[in-house]
Amino acid sequence: MAGLAAAGLILTAGGTAAAAWSSAIPALRSDGVGFVDGRYRFNPAGVNHGAFEWAGRLRDTDGGDGHNVYMQVRVEGHDWVRYDGKQKQSVWMHHSDWDGAERYTIDAYMRACRDRGSLRPDNCSPSQHFTKR
Repeated sequence: MAGLAAAGLILTAGGTAAAAWSSAIPALRSDGVGFVDGRYRFNPAGVNHGAFEWAGRLRDTDGGDGHNVYMQVRVEGHDWVRYDGKQKQSVWMHHSDWDGAERYTIDAYMRACRDRGSLRPDNCSPSQHFTKR
């Protein structure tokens, strides 16, 4: 009986955590890169620094081009932060971004990019803008 109660508690907690994600992130795509199955949330003040928390799968969609892929995230007017993926692979990412001077984040941007080296400019998906409602 105790085992069933514990299993129910674990399933309930997992459902609560999954329900806490605010919204889906639309697929972000550009030549050679894709970000799919994305979700995000704006955490309240005092929870995970009040961060913009996001997760999803970053894919190198052209493994033969010899280039790596990465995500960029920007909050509250700060510079872009880069999260590298893996060449010729698909990787799951889960990160939080915040402004340490504020109790919570209300404004964020994301884009998926392909690193084309130092001689050619990188190509990125259009930036997706998120605001806390």
